[in-house]
Amino acid sequence: MKNLLLILSAIIWLFSCAENTIENDFVTVNGNQFVKNGEQYCFLGTNVWYGANLGAEDNGGQRERLIRELDQLKALGIDNLRILGAAEGITQDNTVNPPIQPKLDTYDETVLKGLDFMLAEMAKRDMVAVIYLNNYWIWSGGMSQYVAWHENKKIPNPFHEDHSWDEFMKFSATFYSNEEANKSFRKYLKFLVNRTNTITGKKYKEDPTIMSWQLANEPRPGRGEAGKKNFPAFAKWINETAKYIKSLDNNHLVSTGNEGLAGCMESEELYKKIHNFNSIDYMNMHLWVLNWRWFDPLKAEETYPGAMKNVYDYIDKHIKFAAEIGKPLVMEEFGIPRDLHSYDPGATTQYRDKYFNSVFELIYQNAKNKGPLVGSNFWAWGGEGRPANLPESAWKAGDDFTGDPPQEPQGRNSVFSSDSTTLNILSIYADKMNKIGK
Repeated sequence: MKNLLLILSAIIWLFSCAENTIENDFVTVNGNQFVKNGEQYCFLGTNVWYGANLGAEDNGGQRERLIRELDQLKALGIDNLRILGAAEGITQDNTVNPPIQPKLDTYDETVLKGLDFMLAEMAKRDMVAVIYLNNYWIWSGGMSQYVAWHENKKIPNPFHEDHSWDEFMKFSATFYSNEEANKSFRKYLKFLVNRTNTITGKKYKEDPTIMSWQLANEPRPGRGEAGKKNFPAFAKWINETAKYIKSLDNNHLVSTGNEGLAGCMESEELYKKIHNFNSIDYMNMHLWVLNWRWFDPLKAEETYPGAMKNVYDYIDKHIKFAAEIGKPLVMEEFGIPRDLHSYDPGATTQYRDKYFNSVFELIYQNAKNKGPLVGSNFWAWGGEGRPANLPESAWKAGDDFTGDPPQEPQGRNSVFSSDSTTLNILSIYADKMNKIGK
């Protein structure tokens, strides 16, 4: 009897170990920290939004380039990639082309197989992906395209003279309360989460290569008084969409993709509310010194000190929010142009290097001391891509994919494979972050 009990205990122990091993394959959250393979997980990552497009077998894909990009990123110590998992419509001249969903409820298997390839290659290198599933902005179709499809309206493209940013942002924000648009969005969510990777044979919802499903890129409630009135609908959409994803997939983390205070019309209450939901596993923030007019690269010496004061204040506020809520925090977008706002890959990066060095040091110190700011994804990896059509540098179908989305000048925020001084900083701080908790 004693031997039988010993055998049973050993079997139970073995099953317990096996179960824990399976669970540890996925990135999880423990308090204000991430855990991966049973260890504290801190990271210096990047944005490679175009990964699925680059991984396609044709129609703009460049698989050999993608393999080289992943090899270089891994060599730098970068193992966390934020990538686009949805793109809608071909109605605009400054959106992702080809998109995953060119027409409503019609999905392009070529691009989806590109996403399969991207994830399969990442798995070989022990990398993880944060996949965002929608976009408040026009550059991948996103919310405005869903609304346009269901309302049978034209998107008020803010890059065209007859429309304004105010008009576009209000239009895009109507998505949250548009039931028919959200039915189509949830149809895509269900399809993608349950997709089986054509290369690995794994269902996406069972693949630990995916760290997190992200609701959208930079979801905002809107603008002005209409935006404030939209706070309840916005928060409800965050919670209900996150809960829907978790009903399909209980393995993966879910995050908002929100910018922080800048994405919540400066409302601390709203920012904390949408990240305090049980359906949201960790907190996000983005930081844009150029877009928010803190820094002018044509007046760099004059504006940089003030910009850095704002940077430190902004980050510090969000660290305090995360400490209050008790969840990890990731700064998953931040970047700065090349010197003198040049788009030319040959231009110097003195201020970018200075900026990256300061921001990465701040993140490292916080993470090392068990603070909640434990990861970052700089914007963005341009790698071997190079801007065409200089000096304006507008993207056209058939041009290289770079880190800059189609709505922006190519080369504005891209870190290229030839940027040796920047790569050195990335390597140093990726190594520091990777060693935390080891």
